[in-house]
Amino acid sequence: MVLLLMSVTVLHLFTLAMLFIATLEKSWWIWSDAEITDLWSNCIHDNATGNWLCAASNENDWLQAVQSMMVLSVVFSSISFLVFLGQLFTMSKGGLFYFTGLCQVFAGFTSFAACLIFTFHRKKILENSRDLSIGHFGYCFILAWSCVPLLLFSGVLYVHLRKRQ
Repeated sequence: MVLLLMSVTVLHLFTLAMLFIATLEKSWWIWSDAEITDLWSNCIHDNATGNWLCAASNENDWLQAVQSMMVLSVVFSSISFLVFLGQLFTMSKGGLFYFTGLCQVFAGFTSFAACLIFTFHRKKILENSRDLSIGHFGYCFILAWSCVPLLLFSGVLYVHLRKRQ
C-alpha cells in the first residue's frame, strides 16, 4: 500500500509539473524554428541578439476559453494535491480520497476541453494571415494532451485508494 501511495503521489506531481509547463511555456504552435505561438504570446527569435521577441496574442473568445481551461486544470490539480496532503494526515483509517480524485478528474476534463478547443478552432485562435499547413503543434500542446489520460487515471486511483495506518 505504501508503494501505491508513493506512486500515486509521484504521478500527481509529475502531471502537475506537466500542466504547469504546458500552460506557461512558449510552444503550442510552431510556425518555423524562429517563430512560435503559445497561449499568451507570439514570439520571433532574433538571430542578432539570440533572444525571443514576444508580443501579446490577439485576444479572442476561443483563445480565452483555452487559457481559462488550462489555468483551471492547474488549479484543480493543485487543490487536489493540497487536499490529498491534508486528508493523508487528518483522515481516519479506512477513509477514501473521494474529493482528491474528483478534483483530479475535473483537472483532466478541463485539460481535455482546452486541447479540443485548440484543436478544432486553431484557425480562429491563431488568426494569422498565413496558411496553417506551414506550422505544426508544439510540445506544450502534446504535453497538455498527454496529461489528460494521466489525470483521469490518477483521479480513478485516488477514488479507490484507502487510507491505512
